[in-house]
Amino acid sequence: MLKEADLTFIKTVLTFWDHLTPIQQTMLLENAMPVKYKRGENIHRGENDCVGVLLIKSGELRTYILSEDGRDITLYRLGPDEICILSASCILENITFDVHIDAEKDCEVLLIKSSVFQQICTENIYAENFSYKSMIDRFSDVMWAMQQILFMSFDKRLTIFLLDEVARTGSNTIVMTHEQIAKYVGSAREVVSRMLKYFENEGYVNLSRGKIEVIDKVQLKEII
Repeated sequence: MLKEADLTFIKTVLTFWDHLTPIQQTMLLENAMPVKYKRGENIHRGENDCVGVLLIKSGELRTYILSEDGRDITLYRLGPDEICILSASCILENITFDVHIDAEKDCEVLLIKSSVFQQICTENIYAENFSYKSMIDRFSDVMWAMQQILFMSFDKRLTIFLLDEVARTGSNTIVMTHEQIAKYVGSAREVVSRMLKYFENEGYVNLSRGKIEVIDKVQLKEII
């Protein structure tokens, strides 16, 4: 049974809500349920998995692909008030690659059954447009990630990541291990550690266990 706060949340995130018929609204609510995921928990394991559409109330999800040798490349991350449609990739045409989704932090989400969301999108042009726009936004994130990996030197990629994290969190202290950062930037931990040590020697950052403090954003911006 959904709470009143859940209904308000659904109306906020699903901007097409007011364009649904009463029957469609009831169908969606009856097939939505609150779910919690623990940090590090795998939510979606590839194209043969179809969890459902996730509306993120709190926490953070990471979407990534795996290489044949087991190395993962982060495509994008999603936070509160965002929607994850790739977790219902079985209803998406032409998605033929394996996408994996993990909980980066403890998460609370509302899970909408895939088949119901698909039916509503088929029947309602506003829901369909919302779905397409969400996918286009995520595709833009994927292209940006690929562009960095293929065409940017590593010092620039790492700098962009550090500055983006500072802007995203509003704090100059980034609480992450070198292993986590390596996953986000699509590299090896050793490469990240070497470059961060160089940044520290240059006076751009301070390093401590599980933390990076950005102390000279001006000089970091000069790199990019």
